[in-house]
Amino acid sequence: MKLYFASGNEHKKTEMEDLLEGYTLVLPKEEGYDFDPVEDGKSFIENAIIKAEALYELVKAPCIADDSGLCVECLGGSPGIHTARYGEEEFGRKLGDREKYMFLLRNMEGVENRRAEFVCAICLIIDRNRRYVIQESVGGHIVENPEGTEGFGYDPVFYNDEAGMISACLTREGKNRFSHRGKAARIIKSLLDKEFGNGKE
Repeated sequence: MKLYFASGNEHKKTEMEDLLEGYTLVLPKEEGYDFDPVEDGKSFIENAIIKAEALYELVKAPCIADDSGLCVECLGGSPGIHTARYGEEEFGRKLGDREKYMFLLRNMEGVENRRAEFVCAICLIIDRNRRYVIQESVGGHIVENPEGTEGFGYDPVFYNDEAGMISACLTREGKNRFSHRGKAARIIKSLLDKEFGNGKE
């Protein structure tokens, strides 16, 4: 069963395919679609819906979109929906993963309250009149020193409470089990299985 995935991020595609076993995810660029919707929603859910709807209008086939980010308590919930673009305004350019989490650590120097959570919203569109939206989160805190080599993004500085370790130290299977995206994707997979027969054509 093929699903279009409203993203250009290969890391997210790999992670999502692991979570949605039995389904083949296709990025718009893989089929020549020019896909770059303006994510101007005020929440993760709004942005997930924007991306899913924009992709559905292009492909007219089942598709999913996710919007996720890191919400840090002492920063008033930032980076939040701006997680992927964190630091760009200050530096005037896109930052790499390490640059972003090091910028975050600099902004939190000397802060005692390091509580944070990762949030993931996923929108699944089956057809024009059938859609599902799920949002999940996982709590933890921001460590002072990066650790681990697995995952991507802010994983080296996020201690996942449910897993009991830094996200970048989790195996691929462990991250899928304990991550915000994993929790949301499992619910989406149950909906897909019910709709399409366990992912089998």
